[in-house]
Amino acid sequence: MIVFDSSTMILLAKIDMLEMFVSSFHGKVLIPERVKAETCKKGREETPLILKLINDKKIYVINVKRDKQIKKIMEDFNIDVGEAEVLILAIQKGVSTIATDDKNAIRACKLLKIHFVTAIAFLIRAFERGLIERDEALFKLQKLQSYGRYSKVILDDATNHIKGGI
Repeated sequence: MIVFDSSTMILLAKIDMLEMFVSSFHGKVLIPERVKAETCKKGREETPLILKLINDKKIYVINVKRDKQIKKIMEDFNIDVGEAEVLILAIQKGVSTIATDDKNAIRACKLLKIHFVTAIAFLIRAFERGLIERDEALFKLQKLQSYGRYSKVILDDATNHIKGGI
């Protein structure tokens, strides 16, 4: 199982990789209600895809109730309610991996010893597994650069990895 937060779900949808991932993933893809609300706003370009994946039971929406825990995690890690619900859901369900590109959520994962993956990690793995070609991977990386908030070091590292420099 893997739990997605809004940032990574939106980023993967924007680079046309969300459906590829959830369709080929051999476990359950979970999101809390809050993430559904954040990613399925009317008028967003990725909303129809995400709703389709939910309706097709490729993404499961789970209700998270733990107001005191959510508030504490939000305060402790300076994260929004969506990321807090993702962390609580992962802990409740014993999920070992969270998909997040949120800097503070990543910090929380490290402190809570929960494995995390980013949209760039998904992109690199898709390239390594031959699901996308080098030119397409580099193009998608450029798109991620324009949508996400990645450091130059992370982007350079990913570019070198895709180009075969690592």
